[in-house]
Amino acid sequence: MDIRAAIKGQYHAVLAMLQDAIEKWPEKLWEKTDGEIAAWRVAYHTLYFSHLYLGKNRDSFVKWEKHREPSQHFKPAKDGKPITPYTKAEILAYWKICDEMVDGAVEAMDLDRKECGFRWYKMPKLDHQFVNIRHIQHHAGILIARLRRLTGREVRWMGAVEKTEARK
Repeated sequence: MDIRAAIKGQYHAVLAMLQDAIEKWPEKLWEKTDGEIAAWRVAYHTLYFSHLYLGKNRDSFVKWEKHREPSQHFKPAKDGKPITPYTKAEILAYWKICDEMVDGAVEAMDLDRKECGFRWYKMPKLDHQFVNIRHIQHHAGILIARLRRLTGREVRWMGAVEKTEARK
């Protein structure tokens, strides 16, 4: 079994499900909260941490050029000012960056490493990749359930996909 191929396939599959939810999300509901975190914020949080955890460690992480603090967290800005939402087009552009980095990032990883490279996680690198995939699925699932509840729209299920299959 090729563990790297399995990890890449699962990343591409879960990211494809997230992409499908984002694309199907109605524009009029993109920034709406109604007591829940806005869809744009859930999507950005998910992609930000996907991007971060695909890297070697915190010190080597380079934020997306359009990053705005504290969009990656589910808390208000320290100064109390509203955070400018990302558009669906911006989020989908960031999604593409994350999806395109998967194969190279997984190939470059030392999956036998005893530390994952992020001090707040005390686990080996391989375990941490499963955590990252589960994190993406957790938030994709939240968006998918809300999308179904609000609009009745479904998101396609993805098992494992090659990178080139993700956009079909």
